[in-house]
Amino acid sequence: MDPDRIVFVIQPQAVRNFPLDRKLYLSCLWPGLPELWWRGRISALPTALAFAAAANFLLVARFIYPEWLSSGLVRMAGWVGVAIWLFCVVRSVREMPLLLNPRRASGQPDRFAEAHQAYLRGQWAEAESLLSDCLAIENRDPPALILLCGVYRHTARLEAAERLLEEIRLTEAADGWWLEVAAEQNRLERDKKFSISAGRSQAESRLDSNASPVVPMPTDPPQFVSSPPTEPVTSENTSPDDHTTEVSESADLSHANVVGEIAAEIDRQSDRSRLTTRAA
Repeated sequence: MDPDRIVFVIQPQAVRNFPLDRKLYLSCLWPGLPELWWRGRISALPTALAFAAAANFLLVARFIYPEWLSSGLVRMAGWVGVAIWLFCVVRSVREMPLLLNPRRASGQPDRFAEAHQAYLRGQWAEAESLLSDCLAIENRDPPALILLCGVYRHTARLEAAERLLEEIRLTEAADGWWLEVAAEQNRLERDKKFSISAGRSQAESRLDSNASPVVPMPTDPPQFVSSPPTEPVTSENTSPDDHTTEVSESADLSHANVVGEIAAEIDRQSDRSRLTTRAA
């Protein structure tokens, strides 16, 4: 048997077996009203407005201003309008179960239980795929939307989870799920605080790793005291002790100059690293 024919046979049977309150079918008497009222579809608004305009025009042309059009033309337009109205009513009655509970009346397998099991096992990609299949049938299903928000939260997509949670609050079907929505909001706020604190700790660790070691500066720099001019010293009237003293003094001066240059270079490197950090 053709698979397309199987789907065509099974789906109307599932729709007929789905019980509904008969009072709900009263909305089918106005074409376009069931889709607009029960599902919030803006695409049904032109149909509802066109039906209202046509009905008012026929009533005005028949009873208030009959001189506008001939009676035969008004009668013909009235019968055409009644035929179109009956067609729209029958179609709305057939689609009513799909509008109220499409997951049960669509005839397609419900994948929400599988998505829930994948969520509990931590298989986020599989859970998201199954939830997308569920939402393709019923895009306003509160359990599937809340579970998808949890998948976004576990995969570090906090902004997407927050936007989805805001859409759930605006959905009329989620009024009975306010406790679950509040719990998911608390978990989302907790994860946002944790991510902010983790980002701060990483930034501090990077600053500590990039900081240059500080070399202590010499506290007592060498002081040079001017002495009165003396007679030139020659090699004849100097002793080996005098030569040793001069060599040690020159070594001290060169060591002090080297330390000063190293300290200046370290200061320049630390200033350069601070400017780089502020620019980043």
